Amino acid sequence: MEFAESLRLSLRSIWGHKLRSALTTLGVVIGVAAVITFVTLGASLRADVLGQVGADRTPNVYVWAGPEGENGGPGAGAQPVFTTHDLDRLRNLSGVESVVPRGVVPTAAISAGGETVAQRQVVATSPSNFESGEFSTGRSFREGRREVVLNEQAAQLFDPALSVGGNVTLRLASGESVEAEVVGLLNASASGGAFEGLGGGSEPLVFVPTDPFYRTTIESPTTGESQRVYPTVTVVAEDFAAVPDAKTEVEAYLTNRSDAARLVPESYAFSVETDQDLVDQLKELLNTLTNFVTGIAVISLVVGSIGIANIMLVSVTERTKEIGIMKAVGAQNRDVLQLFLLEAVLLGAFGAILGIPAGIGGAYAAAQYIGLSLVLPFEWFAIAVVVGILVGVVAGLYPAWSAAKTDPIDALRYE
Repeated sequence: MEFAESLRLSLRSIWGHKLRSALTTLGVVIGVAAVITFVTLGASLRADVLGQVGADRTPNVYVWAGPEGENGGPGAGAQPVFTTHDLDRLRNLSGVESVVPRGVVPTAAISAGGETVAQRQVVATSPSNFESGEFSTGRSFREGRREVVLNEQAAQLFDPALSVGGNVTLRLASGESVEAEVVGLLNASASGGAFEGLGGGSEPLVFVPTDPFYRTTIESPTTGESQRVYPTVTVVAEDFAAVPDAKTEVEAYLTNRSDAARLVPESYAFSVETDQDLVDQLKELLNTLTNFVTGIAVISLVVGSIGIANIMLVSVTERTKEIGIMKAVGAQNRDVLQLFLLEAVLLGAFGAILGIPAGIGGAYAAAQYIGLSLVLPFEWFAIAVVVGILVGVVAGLYPAWSAAKTDPIDALRYE
């Protein structure tokens, strides 16, 4: 039997049972639409997040020592091991422009204008932590001065909001109270410092100079002197081209000659990462999430394939006598197999083709609701059609084989 004739007979059978065919196709439509919706949302979310991150990339190398296997981004579980001696040596490495330490000063609260708000810590760092463009008003603090820099969220903890020139009182966890002047307010888009990596978050942040606020010290194994010791360090390369070499030199120094190598706990390990490393980790996480959700949506396709298999088995039973007549007039097993398999494939293909616009519509509605710009993964549209055809092939294979194996004599006697 010619392919064109098989196609005509398959279409006639589908059209002759419109409601049954529509309901069968609906299972595939829902499955493909679900897959397209989640894949499109995943692509849109990835483009949005990575677009924001990529715009904020800096030639930074982030260094910290944390528990082996610890996840959670730069500084997760960091232990104070980097001495002032280490910072000086890191500054002398080739391709390094500056080194920015970062530590935590435990606090109980912050007071201003008669108001007191709880604040469990402030961030101690150096003036080079900030770029001039990060400030909406004011400037960076100076070392040795009782000055602070606030992000927008911290300034708005008070009513009226704190402004440059105002005074705040830091109530340290030790019980001491320290008065300081607000000298800078970070703008809303600022990352909040060199060690933020992928963004500053939304929590209130208060920044202070290491001198005089940061008092965590240890004896340097190299010099024997008591020095400040920091949990995290940002090494700023001269430019993006220098980042790979700077990262390599930092790793070599930490492993072989640093105080940190002798201070780090046995179960801890050094982490040395760049912005690109963090972007790659985020991309992998988003891909895993998208694949997981898409895998759940594929269950709908499995249900759709079962529906096709079921309806094709019913069709074989209903058309037993027709199969007998076809074989009696000379149709071969392969002709019958082709006829029923083609019908199943058409149902799957129709479902996939209709599922694509349904999936795009669902993704568009969801993206509008959560405020994402829609990114269409066009390659998945072709995949959806191929999957629809494969669903039809797999679901129709057994019914078609069953039809082809029907004995023509028994089929002609069938009532």
